[in-house]
Amino acid sequence: MTSYSPKRDFKTEEISPKVVLQLTASILLALYVALGRKKNIPDEKLSGTLQNDLLKEYIARGTYIYPPKFSLRLVVDIMEYCFKHLSRINPISISGYHMREAGATAVQEIAFTFANALTYLDEAGKRGLSPEDLGRQISFFFACHNNILEEVAKFRAARRLWAEIMATRFKVTDPKAMMLRFHTQTAGSTLTSQQPLNNVVRVSLQALSAVFGGTQSLHTNAYDEALALPTEESATLALRTQQIIAYETGVTQVADPLGGSYYLENLTDKLFEESRQLLFEVLNQGGALACVESGFFADAIQQSAYEAQKSLEKKETFIVGVNMNVSEKEKSPPVMKIDPSLEAEAVSHVKKLRMARDSSKVSATLDKIKEASSRDDINLIPLFIDAVSCKTTLGEISSVLKSLFGEYDLGTFHE
Repeated sequence: MTSYSPKRDFKTEEISPKVVLQLTASILLALYVALGRKKNIPDEKLSGTLQNDLLKEYIARGTYIYPPKFSLRLVVDIMEYCFKHLSRINPISISGYHMREAGATAVQEIAFTFANALTYLDEAGKRGLSPEDLGRQISFFFACHNNILEEVAKFRAARRLWAEIMATRFKVTDPKAMMLRFHTQTAGSTLTSQQPLNNVVRVSLQALSAVFGGTQSLHTNAYDEALALPTEESATLALRTQQIIAYETGVTQVADPLGGSYYLENLTDKLFEESRQLLFEVLNQGGALACVESGFFADAIQQSAYEAQKSLEKKETFIVGVNMNVSEKEKSPPVMKIDPSLEAEAVSHVKKLRMARDSSKVSATLDKIKEASSRDDINLIPLFIDAVSCKTTLGEISSVLKSLFGEYDLGTFHE
């Protein structure tokens, strides 16, 4: 990661943003490309990573609009376009984090994430994209919770299982295409509004677990995020937590520093086998898309979350400051407050943009998107780039797609 200095001029090749967007990832990619062209930056020099993992939205996070099959098409449109035209952009980062935050166990996090990944690779294969090539570009995004040894074993088991999947299911032979590239974020769901300074300890231990587990990228939550967006002070402390681990502890100088521990090796084997079996169960039910539509994923995670909450209420498990060591004299730290005038400024900006643009060009690009969306043999990304280049807004493009495919209601589907 490039450090920021307000006096420094960055070169294009030094900037590689990660865009954590789901439903609108295809349109944001179009905006990114259009901005690059406006600044005379060749497409092949643009770099970055898109999360672009829509299936997990139906499973755990909830920010979806269209039916899953069309959302899956948008995911693969991005993968295909990046593979052919934007070689320095990683087209997808498949997320188990949000499922874990919703209540999934460590085993469910591995199995359900990989089930989604198999679906994306299978669909990309129908477009002629090689798993050997895609394997070098896709990455993953996991959570890290409080059980240190279980989390380390989870990451070790996930690496082993992904390598097996790529080798046996997709016949990949390049070791780099079999690697599990993953980013880790400490677990927001473990942060407490009670005694929030305790979260500093939780985040530190979770971050250390992720490093022990071999993460290549790390995000540490701020201690006050159970209350509000982080303040500058709390965000800086979260960053310093990473820097202390990286530069003062020595743990980054050793690959797999806990490997060989009798307990950890057995726990790794256990998580590997259980995740593998659960993944087979998903595949036997028709794969990730079928399990999204049937509600299998959501039901399983909800049950795990329910069992965890019962255990907490029965005091079979403990959270310091919540069901033990409770303090009656807590003081809340200062929290971030957002200036409400920012919303009005954003609305005003969009209104001015619409007044200044060529409305006929906007209408023409939207008509082309509507026509192409009804066909399965057209990649929509070039049309999105044309649309945003003449200042068509994200909302306008999304509305056209919604008018064609409708708004998906997972609850209604279950009924």
